[in-house]
Amino acid sequence: MKDRLIVALDTDDGEDIDWLCATLDETVRWFKMGFQAFSALGMEAFPWFKQNGHKTFVDLKFHDIPNTVARDVGMMTKHGAQMINMHASGGFEMMHAGRKSAESVATEKGIPRPILLGVTVLTSIDENGFQQNFGSERELTKQVIYLAQLAQEAGLSGVVASPLEIEPIRKACGHDFVIVTPGIRPAWASAGDQRRITTPAEAIQRGADYIVVGRPIIEAEDPLEATEMILEEMKGVS
Repeated sequence: MKDRLIVALDTDDGEDIDWLCATLDETVRWFKMGFQAFSALGMEAFPWFKQNGHKTFVDLKFHDIPNTVARDVGMMTKHGAQMINMHASGGFEMMHAGRKSAESVATEKGIPRPILLGVTVLTSIDENGFQQNFGSERELTKQVIYLAQLAQEAGLSGVVASPLEIEPIRKACGHDFVIVTPGIRPAWASAGDQRRITTPAEAIQRGADYIVVGRPIIEAEDPLEATEMILEEMKGVS
């Protein structure tokens, strides 16, 4: 299960990041860099993570014109990101351009293509918030499925989605489609600003390929103990 837990380094404190990564060095393999961590570490993070045997999820949620997203995804692929996301709401052409760029760079450098993910609907948004803010004729779950199918059509590896939508995405997109689920909160952790959430065990049971956990680990008094508790809960499902 250590290969399926992604720890979100949601801080811009470089010393904290160094300490967290060293503390969890033998416990997890995946670390996620959002804007906070990336602003602290920059491109120098990639060789550091690789040297220490870690895998990197670049969580910058690219959302721009196709040419810009293609450039950015290609750059992250070149530097060694193993997982990259972009907003599926950017559309087919944008996602397709990002995928083509990643493939081109990976072929040129002789490296595996990173796992490319389309972000569906953020886990901080519930049904009421979705209807009030987006004016969609679809219900939230149907919008998630629509975006997942669009990402699959564009050639992406999978999506980032709430654990509550795992089963309908599987039904629509198949078992080889990668599903990464944030919005994970152990029973002993606060939900915070998350709305569509489950526990780690529930997410694995529903069929998540990877789960992303940030605050319950990095804000814990003992991050290593919190991580081990989450992994133990995940193992109990397999």
